[in-house]
Amino acid sequence: MKAERDPKTGKWLIQYRYKDWTGRNVKSTKRGFKTKREAEEWLRAFMLKQNRSFDMKFADFVIIYMDDMKNRLREHTLINRRYVIEDKLLPYFGERRMNEINVADVRTWQNQLIQHGYAPTYLRTIHNHLSTIFNFAVRYYNLQENPCAKAGCIGKNHADEMQIWTKEEYQRFSDCLMDKRLSWLSFQILFWTGMRIGELLALTFADVDLTARTITINKSYQRLKGRDIITPPKTPKSNRVISIPPFLAEDIQDYIKSLYDFRMDDRLLPVTKNYLENEMRRGVKLSGVKKIRIHDTRHSHASLLIELGFTPKEIAERLGHENVETTLNTYSHLYPDKQERLANRLDTYYREGMTNNKEDTDDPLQRSLQSSEQNSELLDVTRRVSEPAGEGEDHRLGEERIHDPSVTGTLN
Repeated sequence: MKAERDPKTGKWLIQYRYKDWTGRNVKSTKRGFKTKREAEEWLRAFMLKQNRSFDMKFADFVIIYMDDMKNRLREHTLINRRYVIEDKLLPYFGERRMNEINVADVRTWQNQLIQHGYAPTYLRTIHNHLSTIFNFAVRYYNLQENPCAKAGCIGKNHADEMQIWTKEEYQRFSDCLMDKRLSWLSFQILFWTGMRIGELLALTFADVDLTARTITINKSYQRLKGRDIITPPKTPKSNRVISIPPFLAEDIQDYIKSLYDFRMDDRLLPVTKNYLENEMRRGVKLSGVKKIRIHDTRHSHASLLIELGFTPKEIAERLGHENVETTLNTYSHLYPDKQERLANRLDTYYREGMTNNKEDTDDPLQRSLQSSEQNSELLDVTRRVSEPAGEGEDHRLGEERIHDPSVTGTLN
């Protein structure tokens, strides 16, 4: 298996044999190398990948990893992941051997990232991409360990302070967009439903039931490389039917009446995320309210629901969170007095119990019924109180699950 000149082109080629995934011996030829050394180096890397040897370069293993992930991740997720890998990982680790990258290398790389002044949440995202690749190697290709686990995480999962609009701030902003019906209605739906931007842009006329005043969310929209891409929502619980207030149903109805012709499977709001980002900048400039991201309208809605007294479970169902813990982890800082309220309810329960004991009768049946009612009340108290799960270092494998589109959640 030595490189030789290609008589047709004058460049170098190399012939080789290997076993494919079925175990069958295969003979093949690779052409077009500028030098003999380049041809032989390519063959060496190829055979290492075939044998799953961790003497291969990090860049070569990334090819194996991305080839596996392309069948498991949504297209826009794959594009974002590839960008981070090519821009932040390969320049530092690309030429290093997989089995030679150690904890000290990861720490040095982390320190370089920190010096760039990236946002804490972005630092965590970059680090998790590297850790995910090593976890993939450990789990499926028997790499001995993930050096990121010992090096520790950098950055934070959530920003220190969540940017939200109050109802008054949103009203000032939306008043400045009333000259463009599409823009105004888009932000009306975002703020008053808390749906994700991709969910909003994927809505069709068929998804809106103005009689029942509901919106069905069962898909997501992205504009990628000039193409409209419709995918399943982010998680199984994102498939849901949400109720909308009468005033929002009237806004949507007025918009539909202004249209001349449409089909039920047409997009309700035929705009893009880039368009709405430009409109948000325009509205912020005209209204003077603080600048937030489009996604922060979702946080603003959650904050509004908390202020109105809805439980974490109800909010989780409306936002399409996988579980209540996600809601509490994201918005726990908006429940600053939950421990005080818990203690006050327990105190009220205790004092009511003392009063009832004084008025208790000698009737065993009455005492039994009274005890059952008190136990039921205490159980109700404990069910309503949840503490957010602790956040530890995240070195989990970043794979998306296959979703069941039949799962729905509804806020009654």
